[in-house]
Amino acid sequence: MRKFTRYFKLVGVLAKYSLMSALEYRINFITGMTVEMGWMIIKLLYVAIIYKAGTSIGILTPDHILLFVGTYVLMTGIYMLYFGNFCSIPGMVQQGELDLYLVKPVSLQFLVTMRRIEFAFLLPNLVAGVFMIVTGWRLAGLPVGLVPIAGFLFYLACGCLLTYSLFLLPYILGFWIISVGGISDISAALWDFNNMPSMIYGKRFRQIGTYILPVFVITNFPGLFLMGELSPFACIWGAGAPVLFFVLSRAFWKVSMKRYSSASS
Repeated sequence: MRKFTRYFKLVGVLAKYSLMSALEYRINFITGMTVEMGWMIIKLLYVAIIYKAGTSIGILTPDHILLFVGTYVLMTGIYMLYFGNFCSIPGMVQQGELDLYLVKPVSLQFLVTMRRIEFAFLLPNLVAGVFMIVTGWRLAGLPVGLVPIAGFLFYLACGCLLTYSLFLLPYILGFWIISVGGISDISAALWDFNNMPSMIYGKRFRQIGTYILPVFVITNFPGLFLMGELSPFACIWGAGAPVLFFVLSRAFWKVSMKRYSSASS
């Protein structure tokens, strides 16, 4: 517990210095936020078209779809917090820059993947995502109470851990191969499958996206829990998949570190 508290405080310190660093270059910070807000407008127009057309997907009404898209937008903001750190891992490995972090008295994986937090991408997605979630929740007439809210937040937290663990794996390959550009593109495309409810896909594809590469767990399970559409097994998997993939990412990181060659060696 003390170790968890220590790392939680360290996240706060890293967030503080990341924000201070970003504000030193305010034009870049504002530009980043402006670009992200432009993407938000496009996504909102996308949802507006669904509303205007009265499109439904299976049991999902346009109000439910708004909730699911809002969850995707919110989780995109969370993903972008450490996406830049993920992308920099292959370059750090090739240039021997990990040496600087090896001497720190904290987990190397934690420090490398959380050292810089991108607030310019988080804030627009956070605001837009929360707005769409609250609006869709209310218009769809979904239950409001301690259990629904706690369950929704629980699966959001599980989604955060799964996002970190699942999408870190391709970039750890930077320890093994010279270029991960193609893998990064596939990873980005995989994330974009979440921009609409998984019900738009066929049964076989949903099974793959839920139980093999569980990207649909990230943004679909919070809403499905509210709707009472999660089976007992799915409820367990929604909590277990993040833990499983976190363990896998830790194991893969430790094995890959054995291949790392220090710049001084």
